[in-house]
Amino acid sequence: MQRLQTTRRSFLGGIVASLVTPSLIHAAQTETLTGAAFGTQWSVVGSTDAMLSRLRPDLEALFADVDQEMSPWRSDSVLTRFNNSLAGAPASTEMLRVARMAMDLAHRTQGAFDPTIGPLVAKWGFGPIAREGTADWRQLSIEEDRLVKADSDLTLDFCGIAKGRALDRAADLARRCGAEHALLDIGGELRAIGRHPEGRDWRVAVAHPEGGSQSPAIIHLPSGVAVATSGLGAQSYALQGRLWGHIIDPSKAQPVQGELRSVTVLASDAMTADGWATALFAAGDAEGPDLARENDIDALFLYSARSGLPRLATGSIADVLR
Repeated sequence: MQRLQTTRRSFLGGIVASLVTPSLIHAAQTETLTGAAFGTQWSVVGSTDAMLSRLRPDLEALFADVDQEMSPWRSDSVLTRFNNSLAGAPASTEMLRVARMAMDLAHRTQGAFDPTIGPLVAKWGFGPIAREGTADWRQLSIEEDRLVKADSDLTLDFCGIAKGRALDRAADLARRCGAEHALLDIGGELRAIGRHPEGRDWRVAVAHPEGGSQSPAIIHLPSGVAVATSGLGAQSYALQGRLWGHIIDPSKAQPVQGELRSVTVLASDAMTADGWATALFAAGDAEGPDLARENDIDALFLYSARSGLPRLATGSIADVLR
């Protein structure tokens, strides 16, 4: 798979800025399994008696399957076949599931999340779909086992949601293989299974979105809960005195501007957390929190200010912040 160093829209080919990273006490009773996929790193941390190494072949096969289906960087992927088609293409049950979630999220956020925005992302230097095209999720539909587009120029990019789905599938696989207590991470998105071997919740640190060494928040992650963060971080560049990030505001057809620097979302599954983190950041400084409140989303918003990093919490995320 083609790789980019700092772009969210490299599908699973770039990190969601890795703004949420594991902060674990690596006691003697834990071990870590690591690997590479989607242009980033993945890991599974669990107890030493969980025999994590047995998961590697199945996890690698799973990630390869997701990449083959949904990477816009691959000329032979199912997603690229759809993008190159005139009216649409057949899709697997799994890909249709991701598409339905993307369309529902676009509807609920009034387009703040838009899976058809790939050409705009590429225009600003962050994605692979370097072509003229329509950015309008309303032109996308599902008919039986097909993804259908009303405009032949429409393209799809599931970068804002598919990595989360891959993490959910990896967690399901780990459970089926007998892992009762583990923390799974793909490029900074995490999902907890059970508890830390010390008997406590898994703890993860929200990294400073402006490069500071001290974490602005620690999250106690209960079993079955996922966390994802979207923001500027390393995936931005300065030009003519302005900071341009990789997340596009569809309403303005340009990178999100303002003081918002990151949004961290908790959800019962990683695909939901992944998609909402992208949507809330794209919505901006004020509309993002409003959208989170309207939809009862557990989110932490971090803003840039001379006095530090002001934060705003919605939903019940405050209950697990330290």
